[in-house]
Amino acid sequence: MTPLAEILARRIALEGPIRLDAYMAECLLHPAHGYYATRDPFGRAGDFITAPEISQMFGEMLGLCLAQAWLDQGAPARFVLAELGPGRGTLMADMLRAMRAVPGMATAAEVHLVEASPSLREVQRARLAGHAVQWHEAVADLPEAPLFLVANEFFDALPIRAFERRGEAWAERQVGLADGRLVPGLAPPVALTLLDDRLADTQDGDIVEICPAVPGIVAEIAGRIARHGGAALVIDYGNWRSLGDTFQALRAHAPCDPFEAPGEADLTAHVDFEPIAQAARAAGVAVSAMTPQGVLLERLGITARAERLAQALSGEALDAHVAAHRRLTHPAEMGHLFQTLALYPKAAPRPPGFDAATADDDADNS
Repeated sequence: MTPLAEILARRIALEGPIRLDAYMAECLLHPAHGYYATRDPFGRAGDFITAPEISQMFGEMLGLCLAQAWLDQGAPARFVLAELGPGRGTLMADMLRAMRAVPGMATAAEVHLVEASPSLREVQRARLAGHAVQWHEAVADLPEAPLFLVANEFFDALPIRAFERRGEAWAERQVGLADGRLVPGLAPPVALTLLDDRLADTQDGDIVEICPAVPGIVAEIAGRIARHGGAALVIDYGNWRSLGDTFQALRAHAPCDPFEAPGEADLTAHVDFEPIAQAARAAGVAVSAMTPQGVLLERLGITARAERLAQALSGEALDAHVAAHRRLTHPAEMGHLFQTLALYPKAAPRPPGFDAATADDDADNS
C-alpha cells in the first residue's frame, strides 16, 4: 500500500466512502504524495508521452494558429500568452519559436503558465530559460488583457464525478474500503436535477461523467476573451456528450488499476467537449465545431512542415520523424482520438483550421 493509500484508507475508515473527484484530487495533487507533486511524468522515462514531446511540429502549428488569430484581431501590442497544465514547457517553447517569425508578436507576448505542481514548475523554468515567465495557481489569476491560450491535455486530468443510471435516479461512484484495500463502489441511487437532461439519451446501467471544475474554468477564460479579445485552443482526448466509463490510470506507459497504487499512477478521464462549449457560449464568446486533431494539424500545414524538416534527416532520425507525423495526424492514432475546440470573440474571424459551428451546435449550446 502506498503512503497515500494509507492516508486515504484512514480517512475512509473514519468518514466513510469518498467521491471519485475527491479521490482523483488527492491522487494527483496531494502536496506530499500526489502524482504531479512528486515527479516529471512526461516522456519515455515517465508514464506517458504528450503531443509536444512527440514532435516540435505540434507546438509550431498551434503557435502559428494563434499568430494568425492575433493578426486577425489587430495585433494587440500587449497580450497574455498562456498555457494550462504546461507539462515540461515544451509546447510553449515550440509556440514561441514559431511566433518569432511573426513581426512584433514575440515582443508583445507576456508568457503565463497555470501550473499547480512545484516540481513541474522547475522543469518549465529550465525549459523556458531566457523567457520572462509568470506562474499561476489558477486561471482566475491571469491578468485582464487580450488572452491567447492553449490547453493541451489539461481538462482530462481534472477530477470527475461519475454516475450510473438506476431507473429515474443515479448512483454516484465512490471509493471505499474492503479487506483493507481501496475499492470502487456506488452510493445509493438518488434523483439528480443535475442530470435530468440525460434521462432522454441514457438507459439503465449507463454511466455519465461530469467535471465540476469545467464551467468555472471555461467562464474565466471565455470572459477575458469576450472583454479583451484573444482565442483559446483546447486539445484533448474525448468526445461530445459524456457516455460510458472512461476513468483510467496509466503507469509506465501501460494501463493499470486506478485504485491499486494511488499517487503512483496518472489518473484521467475522457473530456466531454459539450459543457466546455456551453460554458464558453454562456460567457459571451463564439465556439468552433469540435475538430479532430489530425484534421486541424493538416489544415495548419503540418505535412508541408514535416517535408521541410525531413530534408535534413536520414536513417533512423527520418524514420522517427515520419512516425511522429503519422502519430499526431493519422485517424488510427492521435488524429481522431484527440479532438479540438476554439473559443474566440463573436466579432473576430474563427482561428484557422477549425470547423465552423453548425446551427444545431449553436441551438444545443445557447
